[in-house]
Amino acid sequence: MTPAAALERIRIVLCQTSHPGNIGAAARAMKTMGLTRLYLVNPKHFPDPEAEARASGAGDVLAQAHVCATLNEALTGTVFASALSARRRDLGPDPEPARQGVQDVLAHVGEGDVALVFGGETSGLTNEEVSRCNRLVTIPVNPDYGSLNLGSAVQVMCYELRMAAFNAMPPLVSQATPFSSPPASHEDIEGFFTHLERIMVTTDFLDPTNPRRLVPKLRRLFGRVELERDEVNILRGILGAVESHLK
Repeated sequence: MTPAAALERIRIVLCQTSHPGNIGAAARAMKTMGLTRLYLVNPKHFPDPEAEARASGAGDVLAQAHVCATLNEALTGTVFASALSARRRDLGPDPEPARQGVQDVLAHVGEGDVALVFGGETSGLTNEEVSRCNRLVTIPVNPDYGSLNLGSAVQVMCYELRMAAFNAMPPLVSQATPFSSPPASHEDIEGFFTHLERIMVTTDFLDPTNPRRLVPKLRRLFGRVELERDEVNILRGILGAVESHLK
């Protein structure tokens, strides 16, 4: 199964959501990470213009969202579900960190649909809702301040799901045009250093009778950079301009 196909089998379930903006933020978080299946359990306001506004281009995820009366309905047809919670509980499974939790979720996508379940903004998931899930997952936040917005929590978990699905190497997307030139050849590098030494001697920066370790240190510096041919040409151009000015 491809990583994209695995992500398509994951349901993001939001229970008892009170703020429609968080629904939109969750939809946006999902779409940026390649997830599309949103389930809403008894949302207070949906559909809602604020949800559309916060989705910011992920309106298709909202349009396809399943609105359910109960969590059982939202989990119908799944083979595995994990509950996300920041609260310690007396009953139920021990919480596992998010990075480990998404591995458990993805381990079951070959068997059918799976779900990641989030609670409402005020009190999170109830013990009964957690008991409907196979695992309890928590985001390891700062212990001194663990207040994480619902939309942000969905973003964190969707990111972890994407990274895990692609084995930590998802394809990179960039609108920038990549720029590079061929690596500089040995001749390019040696010509540059010959030119550089000449200018340093001409400007009295380098005393050829007492060079110390200046040139080896410069070679080490530029060696770390792994110069490209265009970069060497730029440096030679700068040196040429200095040389012309001196004449």
